[in-house]
Amino acid sequence: MKIEDCFYIGYVTKTKGLKGEVQIFFEYEEPEDLKLETVYAEINGKLIPYFVSSSKLQNNQTGNFYFDDVDHIDKAEKLVRKKIYLPNSEKPVRDEDEFLITDLKGFIVHDKHFGELGEIIEIHEYPQQFVAVVPYKFREVMFPLNDDLIEEIDQENGILKVNLPEGLVDLYTQE
Repeated sequence: MKIEDCFYIGYVTKTKGLKGEVQIFFEYEEPEDLKLETVYAEINGKLIPYFVSSSKLQNNQTGNFYFDDVDHIDKAEKLVRKKIYLPNSEKPVRDEDEFLITDLKGFIVHDKHFGELGEIIEIHEYPQQFVAVVPYKFREVMFPLNDDLIEEIDQENGILKVNLPEGLVDLYTQE
């Protein structure tokens, strides 16, 4: 199994107890939709399969896991901070009409006061919010993607209309 044949779901944060249980933090948005029978840990650039013997998902984007052949804390500690992947074939299929905030990447941003700012080149996900990155006047302008700032999403034309707070764009463009 190669990394390019897989998608990233999270990483092992810590061990729990002495019997090999580990906690995984999911960076994948909806871990409850994942088929978690076999996961792949990236160790020294290679993906190693781990067969899940039991798991319990929590409400805070984490889950507690026992793997076959990981029956002691010493074996579990080797997995801490390792990235966890699943094969692309197990990636949940989204409904065609489902639109996620991350789908705004590539949209052209139009601000109420500044007009066209440019294309969203990146969307950062933080615990409290998503932040868009737009190149404007040779600088990167960043702003939160929330209901207070978004006025309209034109999916058909790929346009995001926003009303950014006064002074936000100036923060990035002033010398």
